[in-house]
Amino acid sequence: MNEAAKTLDGWYSLHLFYAIDWTSLKTVPEDDRSTMINEFKTFLEGLETVHNNKEGSHAFYNITGQKADLMLWFLRPDVKQLNALENEFNKLDISDFLIPTYSYVSIVELSNYLAGDSDEDPYENPHVKARLYPEVPRSEYVCFYPMDKRRDGEDNWYMLDMDHRRSLMRSHGLIGRSYAGKVKQFITGSVGLDDYEWGVTLFSDDMLQFKKLIYEMRFDEVSARYGDFGAFYVGNILNIDELDTFFQLN
Repeated sequence: MNEAAKTLDGWYSLHLFYAIDWTSLKTVPEDDRSTMINEFKTFLEGLETVHNNKEGSHAFYNITGQKADLMLWFLRPDVKQLNALENEFNKLDISDFLIPTYSYVSIVELSNYLAGDSDEDPYENPHVKARLYPEVPRSEYVCFYPMDKRRDGEDNWYMLDMDHRRSLMRSHGLIGRSYAGKVKQFITGSVGLDDYEWGVTLFSDDMLQFKKLIYEMRFDEVSARYGDFGAFYVGNILNIDELDTFFQLN
């Protein structure tokens, strides 16, 4: 049996995607819609308080295309808090007009593929802690996709020994690091938690960088030979003060 990669695990993660039922929303009187949006703003302001207190984090984006209209990404110390947060959101009046289209459950992780030898407790390393319990950036654009490592005949990632996998991941990681300052990447592990094995969430102020990064990685063996990908979701940030305009119907 090959050696399994060990992981450091941080905050629990929940991506939620919704389509807006604009047809039904148009039947709601303007004053009631305004009350509904203000309630939603209060919810988002509560999330911002948690983010500022570094007790969790979140992202809120308008998704481009017909897969969804909205993405909410929640990060919390345990899954019970994610459940409570999702239930709180579902009880908002605006949720009556949101149609769930996709969700993804995972946990922020770092693997030992690229870790150096050290006797220190990695959870006390400031750099490691910042990656396991991140402050999600307020970048202009987001890209999310789930992925698997292939298990198909000769192209079976899990049949490779640790040294081979570590070498491949080192090369793969160099591509990602070449986009430092252009793209911020978060890897969340979901083996046993959702249908894919990992979720990848990217942030940038230039959406074109997503295309460049992912295209370049396609030529790396880790992706070209061993990567299988789910649907891609991209969109732009939605700030609280933009909600009135976003939901304006007349």
